[in-house]
Amino acid sequence: MWTRGDRRLRTSHRTTDAGGTTAGRRTATRPGAYGWPQERIPVTVHAQDPISREGVLSQLRRHPELELREAQDTPRGDTTRGTVALLVVDTLDTAGLDRLRRAVRAEGARAVLVVRALRESALLDVMDCGVGAIVWRHEATGDRLARAVLAAARGGGDLPPDLLGRLIDRVGALHRSAPGRTGVPATGLTPREADVLRLVADGLDTAETAAALSCSERTVKNVLHGLTTRLRLRNRAHAVAWALREGHI
Repeated sequence: MWTRGDRRLRTSHRTTDAGGTTAGRRTATRPGAYGWPQERIPVTVHAQDPISREGVLSQLRRHPELELREAQDTPRGDTTRGTVALLVVDTLDTAGLDRLRRAVRAEGARAVLVVRALRESALLDVMDCGVGAIVWRHEATGDRLARAVLAAARGGGDLPPDLLGRLIDRVGALHRSAPGRTGVPATGLTPREADVLRLVADGLDTAETAAALSCSERTVKNVLHGLTTRLRLRNRAHAVAWALREGHI
């Protein structure tokens, strides 16, 4: 026999909201295994081919905390609900990098990059776009993707351990070679780098430059490689042009 308290309990389970959803059965607002927020996270998926896109969608559909949307269903600049744009590529090219920039800067979304490989030269470009969550494609399980989406929605970071190590090394190298650091003048070139570029600008090859500086050819090559990498220049000709334009030689 039902008591009055039992009837109240049974009635509370049948209470519905304005949309007709049974309040007692909602799962979208229930925190999940990773401490999900109270509201579902809107997610748009972008891929180079429909098969890759559908594969990611099928993984994400298992997580009721995520609200999968078509790109056109998310108003541009709508950041109040933490929309996350998930980009799936094999290797990140210029088009992919532009898509990331557009998602973050123009459309106001958070971004997650799922990529098979990432060149070190592109790593800082990705960070500069505002992307803090990266997943290797071979590790892109449903739970791994969901964790990255949550991190992005919160404005946090989620990087594979090996990629995090590379990023730390890269930032450390940039910090050590920054203007004002010991051995690096405010111009951004060490005296040895300026000497090498000055001789290269005069038309000397590697052997002639090494002879003029009384050092080995390997030293000259290392100097050129170091400064072109640090300053993100394409080759020695680009380095000479940059140094001339900036008034360093």
